[in-house]
Amino acid sequence: MGIITNIAVQTKNPERFNVSIQKENGETLVFSVDQDVLLQFRLKKGMKIDEHSFQQIVYADEVKKTYHQALYFLSYRMRSEQEVVDYLKKKGASESIIDDVLHKLRENKYVDDREFVFAYVRTQKQTTAKGPYVIRKELEKLGVAEEWIEQSLAIYSFDEQVETAKSLYEKAKKQRAKQSLRQWKYQIGQLLYRKGFPQEVIDRVLLSERDEKEEQEWEALEYQGRKAHRRYEKYNSPMYEQKMKQALYRKGFPLEMIEQFLDKLKEGDKR
Repeated sequence: MGIITNIAVQTKNPERFNVSIQKENGETLVFSVDQDVLLQFRLKKGMKIDEHSFQQIVYADEVKKTYHQALYFLSYRMRSEQEVVDYLKKKGASESIIDDVLHKLRENKYVDDREFVFAYVRTQKQTTAKGPYVIRKELEKLGVAEEWIEQSLAIYSFDEQVETAKSLYEKAKKQRAKQSLRQWKYQIGQLLYRKGFPQEVIDRVLLSERDEKEEQEWEALEYQGRKAHRRYEKYNSPMYEQKMKQALYRKGFPLEMIEQFLDKLKEGDKR
């Protein structure tokens, strides 16, 4: 291969060195290495380098550069191993380089999927309104082992899930339209399901609201009933009553309340 003729520190990066090799055919080859690689192979001026040694040096330097890329990626927050792998692949690293980098990261405790998954669940339950099903899907996408997902989700207790789901309920309740209680509870149930809460949590939240004030239900019926009345008042009885009952029943109001509302309308008309 050749002989090292010069080793010089780079001006912009003092942790890297330019190494010059005088090849056997007279050509000069210049390449750069990390200071750790320089020390690892004990490179010095006048040292003979064969092709095999040169490839080992280049490979070791690629590992070092990729390791620094991984550390930069990890500096923002904890990551799963799969996140690190995907990031390094996008950076063009080969599988063998990535394997060596991961081995080094594990040795230095920079990646640990078990610690990561527990920290992830603690953060999500404290700072977001996600249920366990949504958190599970996120962890699966991050490539975490199923065993650790199960263990970590166990720290998200049933009572904590109910508390989080209730906060969503109360927030949505403030924006509630003039709807029947049955229709409203169906919609909030769907919302909590999309947020990742199990059915038993949803049932607990909805049951806690089973004593909804009758005045609010009647107010919603009045609102929807007046709208339906304007739409169907052109029809003669009994077609009018049939269409009114069908429309309001589809809105989720109980039949007994609908009949009371229609009686109230009739009394108003008599006056």
